[in-house]
Amino acid sequence: MSATSIPPFHLAFAVTDLPATEAFFVDLLGCTTGRRSERWIDFDFFGHQITAHLVAGDLPSAETNPVDGEKVPSRHFGAILEWDVWQALSARLQAAKITFLIEPQIRFEGEVGEQATMFFRDPSGNALEFKAFKDKSMIFAK
Repeated sequence: MSATSIPPFHLAFAVTDLPATEAFFVDLLGCTTGRRSERWIDFDFFGHQITAHLVAGDLPSAETNPVDGEKVPSRHFGAILEWDVWQALSARLQAAKITFLIEPQIRFEGEVGEQATMFFRDPSGNALEFKAFKDKSMIFAK
């Protein structure tokens, strides 16, 4: 299946504060909302459907794995953006004084899979990664 024919995916994830989650995904990340109830909200996450489900209590932190000298959360999700969209989001997050788990940077520079990447948490502690490839053919390169 080619990257242009991949259907939108669906991801459901737990959150501890639905209003804060909505503000974060809509106001900061630029997502729009879809269907909702008192306990969940659908978001249009860069063309994909993600659903935030309200749960009681704190969420456990994910273990990390070393990748290119960084501690990458083993459990995370995000999107691969166009290079200029990634740059704009990075600038917006920095202006909003988001605390990054991994600061915006170029990973694997000069190697197969060179990419811009950044990691941060949503209000419930879920780790998100946003990345961009200057050469999209490298997304699945070995």
